Amino acid sequence: MEEETERKNWHDKYYKLMLLIPLVLLLFSFYSIYSFYNETGDFFKKDVSLTGGTSITVNSEVDHSDLQSFLEGKIGDFSIRGISDLRTGEELAFIVETISEPEVIQPVLEEYLGYELTQENSSIEFTGQSLSVGFYKQLQIAILIALILMSIVVFIIFRNFIPSLAVIVSVIADIAMTLVVVNMLGMKISNAGIVALLMLIGYSVDSDILLTTRSLKSNVGTVNSRLFGAFKTGITMTLTSMAAVGVALYITSSFSSSLNQIFTIILIGLGFDLFNTWITNIGILKWYMEKKKID
Repeated sequence: MEEETERKNWHDKYYKLMLLIPLVLLLFSFYSIYSFYNETGDFFKKDVSLTGGTSITVNSEVDHSDLQSFLEGKIGDFSIRGISDLRTGEELAFIVETISEPEVIQPVLEEYLGYELTQENSSIEFTGQSLSVGFYKQLQIAILIALILMSIVVFIIFRNFIPSLAVIVSVIADIAMTLVVVNMLGMKISNAGIVALLMLIGYSVDSDILLTTRSLKSNVGTVNSRLFGAFKTGITMTLTSMAAVGVALYITSSFSSSLNQIFTIILIGLGFDLFNTWITNIGILKWYMEKKKID
């Protein structure tokens, strides 16, 4: 009982000061994204599914560094990745993605491999630039609509500006901080990555609504006891999700780049959700409840 009281007194004393940490990180995230946009013309790197280009899958093992050296200067911007057997780790195929057209990349690959690429030993996918750009714009609109509808629902549920704003800020912070890490990792976002960001909105708002509902709509116990109860439930939910996503990421890492990207982005986002819900949102909410003398 004495330890619990000491813990709550510690949080009462320092929670406002702790809000400076997420504030600095959020400002850094916005600055980083802004700088990245000025340099590249977009908020993140895009793969051929969003920019248009060619993806060639060859059912063969290859030295990636050697192939990369060979392709440099012969084709446009490209990336190479492998597909491996889950049990043995043996590479079964490799994929080259490039902004160049199939008739440019195919002869170059055939020159390197020393044999003709056919339907039996390879597959080629080409996406036109206009189609990819149009699809990317639709995905951007989908994310914007999701954020707007999420904000409307939050305001309808709580009908209170500050608690609702705290939820929205936490969700935006999760996405912004995740994008910064994705850019630092040099990851090229595909349409699967955009889907992961949409899913992250749902994951993020879930824990924030749990916290706000438990704090404002319950009259059982003190403010600290309600916050701590929400914390225990929310932490359990998020850590369980992270464990499941981590296992899925490990399983899919060798054979599905789309699933690998989805799980990677969600895992990063859930990590930031722990931070933004239980430092940012809980701090703003507690500050508001103290000002309004809610107990």
